[in-house]
Amino acid sequence: MQVKASEKLNIGFVRRGFSPSGGAEAYLRRVAGALVAAGHETTLFTTKDWPEKEWAFGRIIRVDEEKPIAFADELERIDPRRNCDLLVSLERVWRCDFFRAGDGVHRAWLERKAQFETKLTKIARRFNSKHDAILRLEKALLGDGGANRVIANSAMVRDEIVRYYGFADDAIDLIRNGVRVSDFGPAPRKRAAARAQLRIGIDDIAVLFLGSGWERKGLRFAVAAIEKMRDQRMRLLVAGRGNQRKYRSGSVTFLGEIKDVRLPLAAADIFILPTVYDPFSNASLEAMAAGLPVITTRANGCSEIIEPKVHGSVMDRPDDVNGLRDALHFWSDESRRLTARPALLERATQFDLSCSVAHTLEVLLHSRESAESTSG
Repeated sequence: MQVKASEKLNIGFVRRGFSPSGGAEAYLRRVAGALVAAGHETTLFTTKDWPEKEWAFGRIIRVDEEKPIAFADELERIDPRRNCDLLVSLERVWRCDFFRAGDGVHRAWLERKAQFETKLTKIARRFNSKHDAILRLEKALLGDGGANRVIANSAMVRDEIVRYYGFADDAIDLIRNGVRVSDFGPAPRKRAAARAQLRIGIDDIAVLFLGSGWERKGLRFAVAAIEKMRDQRMRLLVAGRGNQRKYRSGSVTFLGEIKDVRLPLAAADIFILPTVYDPFSNASLEAMAAGLPVITTRANGCSEIIEPKVHGSVMDRPDDVNGLRDALHFWSDESRRLTARPALLERATQFDLSCSVAHTLEVLLHSRESAESTSG
C-alpha cells in the first residue's frame, strides 16, 4: 500500500495497559491529536485499563487479554487491519506496519542487567516466562519480518535492533523523545516555593532521582555516590515508586509518587540517573528543560544529546560510584550550574514535544517506504 500525504487515513495504534503518568501514553495522545487535527482518523487497540475519557481521538477497540503473548494472539484474531489503514504498535506484537521501540530492546536490557545480578538472581530469571514471551514477540517483529518499519527513540536502540536482529538500518527512523519545554522553565519564585514545600534548606544542594523501576534506573549507585559526598550539604530526593527499605540512607529523602514532577524539578539543583538501561529517559530531558545538569550513563539514550561539562556528565558504567561522586562534586558549584542553564534550555528546546510529534507524522504519512499491508 502506497500512502500519500493527501489521503485521509485511519491510523491504528496499539498500546497494552495504561498509566496516567506514562510517557508513552502522553506521546500517543499528542500524535493522535495531531493526526485528527490534520484530517485523519485514529483507532486505539488496547486493554480494559485505558479509560474512555483518556482517548478523545476516535474509536477504542478493546483486547480482552493482558499478558504479552495472549494480547498479541487476541490482536491477531481481531485482525486490526480491518479497522485501520496503517497499524502502529507501541507494544511487541506479532506484526504491524510501524513498531515504535520506546521500551528499547529486551535482549540488550537483559544482557546489561546480567552484569549487575547475583548468580541466584540469574538462575531465577531463567525460569521467568515473562522474559521468554517478550523475547519471542521481539524476535517476531524485528528478526522475522513482523514489522515493516521501526521508530527508535535513540541511536543506541537503533543500533541494538540492527546488531541483535539484523534489521535493515534504512528501515529504522530515529525520532527522539520530546518534552513540553514551556512546562519546565526555571523560575526563582517557583523554586523558592518548591524548596519550602519539600523542606529543603537554603544552603542544601538537592539532587533529584526521578522515576520508578529503581533497580533498572540505578538508585543504589546514586545513593552510594551521595554517601561519599560527606563534605557537602547534599541531599538525594527520590521521587517515584519502589521499595524504600532497600535504599535507606541518612542522605536520602523519599518523596513517594508525585503526580506533578515539576515540583521536585523546580526544587532541585542537579538531576541524577545512573541507569543500567533506559532507551531514552523522559525524566532526563525534563530535567534539562528545567535547567538542571544531568548526571547519567551511556546506557541512557538521552546521553546522546548531553555534552559533558556543558549539559551534565555521562558515566560509562552505572556502578562507577567514584565517577558519580566526582560529577556531583563538579556540579555542586553553583556558578557552574548557572553558566550551564542557558545551554541546557537551548538543548531541551531542540527536543520540544511538538518537534517529535511533527517528525512522527512525517514518518507515518510521508515515508519513502510506506508500510505494506500485513493482512497477507
